[in-house]
Amino acid sequence: MGNTSVSEDPNEPDETRSGNGVQAVERVVRALEILAKEGSAAVGDMAEWMGVHKSTASRILGALETHGFVQQSSRRGKYQLGVGLLRVASSIPRRLSLVHTARPVLEDLAQQFGETVNLAVRRDVYAVNVDQAMGSANLATYDWIGNLTPLYATSSGKVFLAYLHSSDREELFHQIELKSLTPHTHSRQQLEKELPDIVQKGFATTHGELEDGLNAIAAPVFGHMGDVIGAVSLSGPAFRFEPQDDVVVKAVVSAGEEITERMGGPASHDRS
Repeated sequence: MGNTSVSEDPNEPDETRSGNGVQAVERVVRALEILAKEGSAAVGDMAEWMGVHKSTASRILGALETHGFVQQSSRRGKYQLGVGLLRVASSIPRRLSLVHTARPVLEDLAQQFGETVNLAVRRDVYAVNVDQAMGSANLATYDWIGNLTPLYATSSGKVFLAYLHSSDREELFHQIELKSLTPHTHSRQQLEKELPDIVQKGFATTHGELEDGLNAIAAPVFGHMGDVIGAVSLSGPAFRFEPQDDVVVKAVVSAGEEITERMGGPASHDRS
């Protein structure tokens, strides 16, 4: 359905067919930006805001309409963004690789503190590390990639548990055998008391709960739907690494937020 209210003037130049392809693309982008800001607009208004002839604006909108990127609103002659943009936008998160996107952030964090940084995702009742960056202070190069670690005894695992819906968390607890891996491993009662604080603070910590003498802190990574799709953690030996240090907390939480932003997730103030 095209715009029939605007007549073509044969004497007006067809700016959409000029040799300047970059300029044509810029005008298409400008048209989309205007509609995103205004909600809807008539061809005359679009032409004025874009600084082009009405016939040019009409042709741009017509081409966008053909591909579903704009559509005419219920008020005849006014255009608004179309569902075709949703089709394009929805494919972006699927093409983004969490590991590839997070890698520079992991390396920066490892370089800043000299400790091990891991990126984890949840697999059933485990947190599985999918990438790792080693800091300069590491005496050994233990490879955590691919390791399945229990949700209840790791900082990343606690993040996943904390952000689960209560019914899903209850179901997981029925599947998990909470073994005492060290004298510091938390009980279910301790975990259930701790999990609301993790959501409130935006990070989780462990103090020797997986391995005696190993401390860690993790922050969530959110996807475009606002769900937790990963966790970034920083860990080190207890004799030199305190996960609740203010500088450490700020850096790890910021790393989670940066990866979230790169993955198209919501900003912290937009999450409910």
